[in-house]
Amino acid sequence: MSDRADWRIITDIDEARATILKRHSLRDYAVPEALIERSLDLFGERVMPEEAVRRIIRSVRAGGDQAILEWNRRIDGTRTESLQVAKSEMEAALRWIAPELRRALELAADRIRAFHGKQPISSWIDAAEGGSLGQLIRPLDSVGVYVPGGTAPLPSSLLMSVVPAQVAGVPEIIVCTPPGSGGAEIHPTILAAAAIAGEHALYRVGGAQAIAAMAYGTETIPRVAAIVGAGNLFVTLAKQQVYGDVGIDGILGPTETLVIADEKANPSLAAADLLAQAEHDELASAILLTPSLELARAVQAELRQQLESLPRSDIIRGAMRNRSGTVITADLAQAFELANEYAAEHLCLLIEDPWSWIGKARNAGGLFLGEHSYEVLGDYVAGPSHVMPTGGTARFASPLNLLNFVKITSLIALDKSSAAELGAPAQLLAQAESLDAHAAAARQRSR
Repeated sequence: MSDRADWRIITDIDEARATILKRHSLRDYAVPEALIERSLDLFGERVMPEEAVRRIIRSVRAGGDQAILEWNRRIDGTRTESLQVAKSEMEAALRWIAPELRRALELAADRIRAFHGKQPISSWIDAAEGGSLGQLIRPLDSVGVYVPGGTAPLPSSLLMSVVPAQVAGVPEIIVCTPPGSGGAEIHPTILAAAAIAGEHALYRVGGAQAIAAMAYGTETIPRVAAIVGAGNLFVTLAKQQVYGDVGIDGILGPTETLVIADEKANPSLAAADLLAQAEHDELASAILLTPSLELARAVQAELRQQLESLPRSDIIRGAMRNRSGTVITADLAQAFELANEYAAEHLCLLIEDPWSWIGKARNAGGLFLGEHSYEVLGDYVAGPSHVMPTGGTARFASPLNLLNFVKITSLIALDKSSAAELGAPAQLLAQAESLDAHAAAARQRSR
């Protein structure tokens, strides 16, 4: 690290809350000038990303497949007449990739399937005297999965979204992913992951046009009930704009890890975990909370040393300058207080006896206990989906799980005597709300 100041050590809590621990909405992020300039090529005028996405969605709704092919060509430079990927292409990729990579993908798929298979979701009916009440839990009819691709493919994201949907019993699953820039081919690792995942359809389309296609349907791509999966700014904005016409898993922003460490933590491992998160994106957050200034300085030194050997060092430096650093806390209790305020996507506990502290960790997408449960394992092979709430939404949102792929229908089946007994109080409540037709309907059953 050329400049020690690239990794901040903040000793004032108010300063930390005003800087690296401050939450930002999508609208707070500065739009790169290059994106606005690119809109000149696409639309003949400078437009902000929100408007660009709105126009793309409108175009796909009106033009279907031909609009998608045109946007694929104009945005990604890809030329293909076939949007759907043949199963033979997926199977060929599975034979092409290295055997050890295939085994790793298969291990990940097996562990994801096993983990989500343990989630307790089932219908229930309480049949008692007077009738029955219950909940009917049924899978969604269809789900669309967005998988980042192109020059930075994420085959793990395909498995992390498709497999839980399969476990939930969704009968129709489709996947959209962009092909490589300038060509028509999807990266072979994504094709291989698609083959391993099993039954679903795969389409060559990315960006806002993919979200529009899944939300509204085209001649080739079916409309779905819900869309899941993370993507770039345009994908995120598109999900935001189609929500209501289709369900979504959430507004997933830049990734983030928050590490709480005590004086006994291994500074080399803490630095490695922070660097692993920072290499995702210049807007990624990698934050260390510790009461130990000595550990903070040791981690800073490790970051400087380990960074020199990493190919994505420029991206990491950007993340360090933007929303990363160390905060020195009074004690571990204050570290957990700040962690709950921040509500990180990943909360990693590099502390002695982390099990004794889990009751203090209320807001986090994923909780990683001890140095053997590092976040990278959660990204790939631990079992839970790595699609997790970001931007502080872990205060109320959850990681991708089976509940994203089912809907709940309340069941009410009362007999005549119960209806008559409950009718009088229902009538009183309706009258209190000045809903006379409600009251009349209840009164007729209470006679």
